[in-house]
Amino acid sequence: MAERQVCSRVSRSTILTSATHLDPLIRKLESIAPVSEDEKRAIAALPITVRDLRADQDILRDQDRPSQCCAILEGFACRYKFLPGGRRQIVSFHIPGDIPDLQSLHLEVMDHSLATVIASKVAFIPHKVVRSFLRAHPRVADVFWRDTLIDAAVFREWVVNVGRREAYGRIAHVLCELYVRLKAVGLANGLAFEMPVTQAELGDATGMSTVHVNRTLQELRGNGLISTPNNGRVVVEDWARLNEAGEFDPTYLHLKEQAA
Repeated sequence: MAERQVCSRVSRSTILTSATHLDPLIRKLESIAPVSEDEKRAIAALPITVRDLRADQDILRDQDRPSQCCAILEGFACRYKFLPGGRRQIVSFHIPGDIPDLQSLHLEVMDHSLATVIASKVAFIPHKVVRSFLRAHPRVADVFWRDTLIDAAVFREWVVNVGRREAYGRIAHVLCELYVRLKAVGLANGLAFEMPVTQAELGDATGMSTVHVNRTLQELRGNGLISTPNNGRVVVEDWARLNEAGEFDPTYLHLKEQAA
């Protein structure tokens, strides 16, 4: 896992440009539902603002009232909640193509925070633009609705993961999920994928101490399920056994094509 230090509160970045190509978003939508060529062109033409954000930078904070949605173009992000005393629970990780705050179209006040994990490129789309676009393209609106339902399914699976699985299974399940999601959008190389998450962040996502995360990763490596040859890179050495360890069933991701 990566060796970064977590910093949860930093200032927002400056705007770099007003337009970019939304290929990551299109690939994500295609992974969960058919998208026509006309619909792809319409999505790519959306007026957006792109920002380069630093690692560990808040995109949105709990109690914010956002007027725009964001799409992750490059990098890695996470949703989290702070508990009294500064304890943090990460409730999901987000990869290029995700729109992690799509629910802000209908929920006026944020009930959680969203932050980058590593330096990331993020596109912002005003709510009024998204609403007009979805009214003009009702079939894409159905795909966006499907995406929010899958988001809820991931939450349910994470509740089960943290609440009922042992440490070994928790870590294995997170690794399986990230591999399948990254593979679905073309960001896995065979059985290898980038996971730029510190052990502290993985602990925040699984309700474990950093020491316990480190010990569990060593056990997964020692048993030949994974290897971590480079900083932030994971290679699945035995997919069947990693699945078994994490009790992983990708049905909840509702992808058009599951990872082999």
